[in-house]
Amino acid sequence: MTEDTLIHEILRETKTFACVGASLNHDRPSYYVSSYLQSQGYRVISINPIHAGKKWLGEVIYPSLADVPPKIKIDALDIFRKFDVLYSIIQDAIKHLSTDLKYIWTQLGIKNEDALELAKYNNLKIIQNRCPKIEIPRLIK
Repeated sequence: MTEDTLIHEILRETKTFACVGASLNHDRPSYYVSSYLQSQGYRVISINPIHAGKKWLGEVIYPSLADVPPKIKIDALDIFRKFDVLYSIIQDAIKHLSTDLKYIWTQLGIKNEDALELAKYNNLKIIQNRCPKIEIPRLIK
């Protein structure tokens, strides 16, 4: 499967993204990517302990993946955190979201080979170093 084929699959199959490292700061990529995803019809659940309990994009912000209620089915993570915490984020996702989670997406500049292997070992498909705000206009017409 080519990377473009996988990206297209993720964008077609995902209904709900959890944006890990979401920010309420208008200047942060997570802010405008999250709002763009919602404008494209995706449900966006924000994860950030600093903003926990606040509302963003019509949804409550959760402090961690463990705090997302089980009734919310997360299909994909969009991760806006640094590469050195990527492995632990994927571990948390596997532990707390494993029944619904299918995809891991890391933003531009975020790559970690150990995290890639962990995701694959747990049957998660992963895209690294890409942005859905760039890929949606490029691949979904």
